[in-house]
Amino acid sequence: AAFKAVASSKQVAVLVPTTILAQQHQRTFEERFEGFPINIAAVSRFQSPGEIAKTLQGVKKGTVDVIIGTHRLLSRDVSFKDVGLVIVDEEQRFGVAQKERLKELSTSVDVLTLSATPIPRTLHMAMVGVRDMSVIETPPEDRYPIRTYVVEYDQQLIRQAILRELARQGQVYFVHNRVQSIDYVYSDLAKLVPEARIAIAHGQMDESVLERVMLDFYHGEFDILLCTTIIETGMDIGNVNTLIIDNADYLGLAQLYQLRGRVGRTNRVAYAYFTHRKDKVLTEDAEKRLGAIKEFTELGSGIRIAMRDLEIRGAGNLLGPEQHGFIASVGFELYCRLLEDAISELKGEEKVAPPDPVLDLQIDAYIDDGYVQDPAQKVGLYQKIIALDSLEACDDLEEEFQDRFGDLPDAARNLLQVARIKVLARFLGLGSINVRGNRFQLKFLEGLAIDANKYVALHGKYRGRISYRHGRVGQLLVEKDKDDQQALAFLAEVLAACLSE
Repeated sequence: AAFKAVASSKQVAVLVPTTILAQQHQRTFEERFEGFPINIAAVSRFQSPGEIAKTLQGVKKGTVDVIIGTHRLLSRDVSFKDVGLVIVDEEQRFGVAQKERLKELSTSVDVLTLSATPIPRTLHMAMVGVRDMSVIETPPEDRYPIRTYVVEYDQQLIRQAILRELARQGQVYFVHNRVQSIDYVYSDLAKLVPEARIAIAHGQMDESVLERVMLDFYHGEFDILLCTTIIETGMDIGNVNTLIIDNADYLGLAQLYQLRGRVGRTNRVAYAYFTHRKDKVLTEDAEKRLGAIKEFTELGSGIRIAMRDLEIRGAGNLLGPEQHGFIASVGFELYCRLLEDAISELKGEEKVAPPDPVLDLQIDAYIDDGYVQDPAQKVGLYQKIIALDSLEACDDLEEEFQDRFGDLPDAARNLLQVARIKVLARFLGLGSINVRGNRFQLKFLEGLAIDANKYVALHGKYRGRISYRHGRVGQLLVEKDKDDQQALAFLAEVLAACLSE
């Protein structure tokens, strides 16, 4: 994408969250574009103020084709001659205001965001059509799923895990995300594994010292890198295949997944240990996060992790800065529907769909607690029933009910029959179906009525059991049996006959 943009005489901005990742991208771009007249530059804290000023001048004049940088790119003193593409790597590490700042650079700029675990707001925007989404599901060759363990912190387990990695000449990441207490953890690790060479790395270190530590670890000078989540992005060291995270319950789901992705980057089997303090009572959300990271271990499962994160945290605010949270005032389903309608209208897509008929059939139709015990599953099934839009979909859902929960009780069977009736009523142009005495009263939408010839055929077929009243709003009266199932079956039969005659 960047090459095509530069070939079209446009500039490309690549925004990354860390200086380490900026360096890595600069090397990759220079290797890939070697032999082409493309000028690539980077701005981060590893460059001197003079070098940065010179680079930004080149960006303004148009002599720099691809600029790679951290949050420094978002500064007001950065201006482009003609930017055509903005690439945001590790998109989940940036806030809404930061990403919107990039769009201010040009009204016609294309934005490509990359993330293994998109934040709830971004994923939701893709799901409802505000953004396009592509999923890369094929992993590189000779990769194995990372063996993942969620355990209480145990010193002997940690020692065994480290020694096993050292025995195969490998290295270890030990993540402790508290700079204030990282030195105490260093002392404990040194006592626990005295034979290991340990280095410390965190974001508050001097950049030259941090760079030196990272390079030494990359070249195998140390066995264990005791660090904060600074390694979350940009670290690509094939020899590191054991990850231990201290107090994993404090980290977010996307963070946990990104950290786990730092190991298992070669054809070796990798191990990840997510630990929490002994006898600690975890919060409900922490349990869900750790359960998800343990459940989704196969390669390329980032999108499912992101979907679970969306479930746990909510979709955030499309028009505001919140990147997660639930739409409390109108409800999530209604919010999505309103959003989809607005997007379709802006795209010029006409949605000619008849309104849903209002049904008041005075019949027991629900999912019994004894049939489906889990409330979350029950809500999911009700949502599926609401979304039914064809008789085939109704039949498929009934099969799913029977396959998952066994034979349907009467109330659940009635519920699916009501769903079929609603589908038929929508196609027929009915506005409502109510009960009037011992009959169902079917009212057509204004301007619609049953064809005279069709009614003659129906009246002959169901003599004495149906009647029709003309008027501004046409009404069809259908006999209601005392038995609920028979009453619904006959109503569905009459509706189907109205459509087929």
